[in-house]
Amino acid sequence: MAEKVTIIGSGPAGWTAAIYAARAELKPLVYEGAETEENRLKGTLPLGQLSLTTEVENFPGFPAGDMTAYLDSSIAEEKRRYMGAHHKRGVSGPELMELMRQQAVNFGARVVTDDIVAVDLSRRPFTVRTLSGTAFQTESIILATGARANYLGLPSEERFKNRGVSACAVCDGALPRFRNRPVVVVGGGDSAMEEANFLTKFASVVYIVHRRDSFRASRIMADRALNNHKIQVKWNSTIDEVLGDDKSGVTGVRIRSTTNPDEVEELEATGYFCAIGHTPNTEFLAGQVKTNEKGYIVWTTGQRTYTSVEGVFAAGDVADDYFRQAITAAGTGCMAALDCERWLAAQGIE
Repeated sequence: MAEKVTIIGSGPAGWTAAIYAARAELKPLVYEGAETEENRLKGTLPLGQLSLTTEVENFPGFPAGDMTAYLDSSIAEEKRRYMGAHHKRGVSGPELMELMRQQAVNFGARVVTDDIVAVDLSRRPFTVRTLSGTAFQTESIILATGARANYLGLPSEERFKNRGVSACAVCDGALPRFRNRPVVVVGGGDSAMEEANFLTKFASVVYIVHRRDSFRASRIMADRALNNHKIQVKWNSTIDEVLGDDKSGVTGVRIRSTTNPDEVEELEATGYFCAIGHTPNTEFLAGQVKTNEKGYIVWTTGQRTYTSVEGVFAAGDVADDYFRQAITAAGTGCMAALDCERWLAAQGIE
C-alpha cells in the first residue's frame, strides 16, 4: 500500500510540513537524510543547515533567556548530552531543529534516517528509492531538501565553521563576535553586496574580497556597496587561508593577488562570510521537476507550493533563492502540508 505523503528533508520546512501533515492524520513519512561522511562534507546531514549554526536570535518565540529546563524536558537526554550548555541568547540551531523534530514525532510523524537517491515521478503513485536499497510508493511528495551554501573548499573554512565562518550575514551578523570588529565578505555578486551592506550595521569595517577588478553585481547594488564608507574592497584578490585558533576562532584572513601571486596580505577579522551562492539539493530528482536557471524548484502557481508535477510540492530553501531564512522556510512548510492535504482530499485519498 502506498504512503499518503512522503516528506524529503529535515530542516525547518520539512519538520513544519511534518507537524501539519501529522496533525491532519496523514501519517507522514519523513526521510531526514543519512548520517554519512559525504553528507557531512556537503553540509547535508539530518536537521538541515540550521543545525550547523550556533545561536538563532531571529526565530519568533525564542527570546534571550535560560531555556535549559525546558530543553531538558523536551528533548531526549541522549540528544541533549551532545548540545552542551545553553547559551541564553535565544536558541541554538541544533536545539531548534531537535525541538521541531520532536514536535513532529509527538504528533505521529515517522522518521527514517536515510537518503532518497532517486524518484520516479512519471506515474502515480510515485516510486521512491533510498540509499539503503529499499523502494516504496507514495501518493504525494513534499520536497524540503534545502540548499547548501557554496564555499571555496579551503580546509581552514571547514575548521572554523560556526566559529567565525558563515554563509549567512542575516542569520549570524548580529552575533557578539562580529560587533564593532572587522569582517570579510567573499564574492562579487548581488548576494555579496547585500551581505556586506547588512554587516556594516554591526562590524567596524567590512572587507569585500573579489578576484576581479569589477563586480558582477547589478549596478545599483555595486554602487551601494562602493559608496558605503564602512566597506573596503580588495580587488583582484583571492582568499589564501582563513586564519585563527581553537580558542578565538577566526582572527583574520590571508589574501593573495590574482595579478601578482607573490603579493600576499593579512587582514584582521573576526568573521568570514562566503557569499558565492548556494546549490539546491535536487540532484536526486534527475530533472523531473521544473527548476529555474539557478536550479531552484519553481512554484508554478501563485501563493501555492505546487510544482510542475501534480502531487509534488516544494517548501523551504529548495524553492527559495531570495529569502533563505528559517522562518520563511517554516512558513512554506506549513503551506506545502496544507496544499498536500487538500490535494489528497480532492483525489479521494483521506
